[in-house]
Amino acid sequence: MTDSLRSTTPQEGAAAEEADELFEMANLFPRTTGLPMTVWVSPRGNARHDVRVKVNMTHGNQMSIANTAVVRVLPAPRVIAGRLSPDDEQAVFQWVLLNTPALISYWEGQVDTIQLGQLLRPLPSGQPGTPSVP
Repeated sequence: MTDSLRSTTPQEGAAAEEADELFEMANLFPRTTGLPMTVWVSPRGNARHDVRVKVNMTHGNQMSIANTAVVRVLPAPRVIAGRLSPDDEQAVFQWVLLNTPALISYWEGQVDTIQLGQLLRPLPSGQPGTPSVP
């Protein structure tokens, strides 16, 4: 049987879906969000869940998908996987609330990544968990 005709296992299918999801994600660095860490957002794609963002648990411009917390957006921000410090959690929740309409529009495919970048508002400086340098 050729590779293009062979069936895939559930694990292979899940891995392919995760790779597609990573490809579709937009990386948002601290200088863009006002948060101390990188955030990933994505359109819905084939997801069976509601709008979420992935948050790097390490401060800085790191992009390690294996080191993320998952935060749901609706009905209210909440960490559903991983862990954030209380200050980071508060800052991420404030950023999500500030940008909920833009995040939903991107999730629903109503705006593209460039438009998303234009719609997003950074967390005001001086908030707990925000970087002290631009």
